[in-house]
Amino acid sequence: MSALANLAPRPAPRPTAPTALVERDFAVPDIRCAGCISKLEQGLVRDSRIHTARVNFTEKRVHLSCAADAQMPELLGAFTSLGFEAHPIGDGPREIDADAANSRELLRAVAVAGFAMMNIMLLSVSVWSGAAGVTRDLFHWLSAMIALPTIAYAGRPFFRSAWRAVSHGTTNMDVPISIGVTLATALSLYETATHGPHAYFDSAVMLLFFLLCGRWLDSVMRDRARGGVTALLRNMGTGAMVFESDGSTRWVDATELDPGMVMLVAAGERLAADGVIVAGASRIDLSLLTGESAPQQAALDDVVHAGTLNLETPIRVRVTAAGTDTAIADIARLMGEASQGKSRYVRIADRAAKLYAPAVHALALLAFAGWMLAGAGWHDALLIAVAVLIITCPCALGLAVPAAQIVAAGALMKVGVLIKDGSALERLAEVDRALIDKTGTLTLGRPVVSNLSEIGLEHRALLLALARASRHPLSAALTRDLGAEKIVAADVTNVQETPGFGVEAEWQGHVVTLGRPQSGDAGTELVSELAIDMHPVATVRFADALRPDAVEAIAALDRLGIDAMILSGDRATAVAPVARTLGLTAMTGMSPQDKLATISRHSGAGHKVLMIGDGLNDGPALAAGHASMAPGSASDVGKNASDCIFMGDRLMPVVDTIRMARRTQAIVRQNFALAIGYNVVAVPLAFAGLVTPLVAALAMSGSSLIVVSNALRLKRALK
Repeated sequence: MSALANLAPRPAPRPTAPTALVERDFAVPDIRCAGCISKLEQGLVRDSRIHTARVNFTEKRVHLSCAADAQMPELLGAFTSLGFEAHPIGDGPREIDADAANSRELLRAVAVAGFAMMNIMLLSVSVWSGAAGVTRDLFHWLSAMIALPTIAYAGRPFFRSAWRAVSHGTTNMDVPISIGVTLATALSLYETATHGPHAYFDSAVMLLFFLLCGRWLDSVMRDRARGGVTALLRNMGTGAMVFESDGSTRWVDATELDPGMVMLVAAGERLAADGVIVAGASRIDLSLLTGESAPQQAALDDVVHAGTLNLETPIRVRVTAAGTDTAIADIARLMGEASQGKSRYVRIADRAAKLYAPAVHALALLAFAGWMLAGAGWHDALLIAVAVLIITCPCALGLAVPAAQIVAAGALMKVGVLIKDGSALERLAEVDRALIDKTGTLTLGRPVVSNLSEIGLEHRALLLALARASRHPLSAALTRDLGAEKIVAADVTNVQETPGFGVEAEWQGHVVTLGRPQSGDAGTELVSELAIDMHPVATVRFADALRPDAVEAIAALDRLGIDAMILSGDRATAVAPVARTLGLTAMTGMSPQDKLATISRHSGAGHKVLMIGDGLNDGPALAAGHASMAPGSASDVGKNASDCIFMGDRLMPVVDTIRMARRTQAIVRQNFALAIGYNVVAVPLAFAGLVTPLVAALAMSGSSLIVVSNALRLKRALK
């Protein structure tokens, strides 16, 4: 258990400053893009009370280092002055409810906009087909009756955000979106009221629908990312029986445990706090924290940790750390800090749109002013400006990345890979080093009987009869493997399990037992022994088998130019055979902090690290890697912290995902070239007044279809 020794809580580092500083965290739901990150990190520090500000883009949170005497209203005012609404982390239900309400609002808006868009498009088909006069006016009014309430309802997320920014003298990406939608709607309404030939309600609602889809998917991904720490902390025991001074016991909730208390931890119970064993001995399942496949013996004065499972006999543990000071809570903090390391990551579309959207709207304004100066009336000048806005609407640019990512994610899902975040494909395409956990990642993560063929049929029948009466992990593995061979269990009676010793029963007048070898400790092997009347008759050996294609997958990674190595919390003796078979170097006995330090060292040397792991102890490393993957058998924490999940017993899906990621990036670059090329041709035509808003809407839709069609080529990338 030495791998966990350095997980003792450490005080967070504080920056040096003339005055005392405190750390505070705030939830900021309106963090949308790179511009928001830059505005918050640069704008907040202009306040003399705030020393540093760091945005966690994944969790939409801001961490402040601020003066100890700064009042909460003053800090909230600093956010408000930049056009952002914030509330302190720790508001508990308010924060959770706000996140859930935001996702529900976006989903409702998507549904409303999608339904309205389909109906308006049906009405528009008749107008495009040549309907004129009263019929055309009727269809325009019907479109208006659908579009106006839809835009007012579904556009609220953009309108609110834009108004907050403008009212505080700033801007964000929602401002040009709101201007474009409002202007197109107003002009369409004017055209309808004056019996004009064109209305653009379909374009306005379609734009809202696509933007809302992206925002809702982003919200879902953020919620999943935030769920990682919650899933991790759920592994702590909920409480413990604590001894009073008079020797009696009482139940104490985990939140009320204090150092110095003595807990009674029963067999099969998870520890609710870190501590030291003061009485008793047992075997402890550390897989949750270290990934070790074998339970470890723990005796007097050994350190044990919250979240680990006592397997065999009751023990007494003196609490040394509880609540937020435990090792498992320390891992949760590490996960949060690691995810902040990616908060500065900016997606390609965000970087492009940050400059693109303001330029487009400036161009539309220039077109309006230019035609007014040229003598055109305000109606014609506004019509040309709207045409410029519509034809340059960044739908194709906005679809360049997500269209490719969605198609790639769909193709990967067919081969058993779930992509949780589309941006992971961009990062996966860049990796040049893979750090891989052993247990449950390179191996199947479950013990299998390695010498079943050496055990006689009669003894196998006895083993099955005893093993299926036990809840021990090795008994479960033995039951599974014997059941797969269609073994019929022997007829035994008076079956009893004694924690720490094994299973005992009567068979044909003999006493049969299954448990630890009578000779004592089996060393580093996983071993059970069958005895009849205290005489050993069969030894069952267990092993954690490699994934069937592990050798092939490691060789394929090497051909892709990716260097791989093993990063494991397991013992060196358990890792060495796997490392030899795969021809990899290995680092063993690694704590979560050790893994983070290793990733940091490789990243500092200029490498893009892919972390592949499955356990709770891998959570911080998965969050810190440039990209990360976890098997479908991983813990909830591993799944939440990773970017991708691959299903089944094969490891080749990891290679397939990297290949697809690289192909996706090539398609993304092509899509950007197509979107930019379209604007190079279309904008001058619109600016010159040669394109009507209707033609502009068709051209805008056409450019989007071209981008989507190019992305669909990824469906064949894995064939």
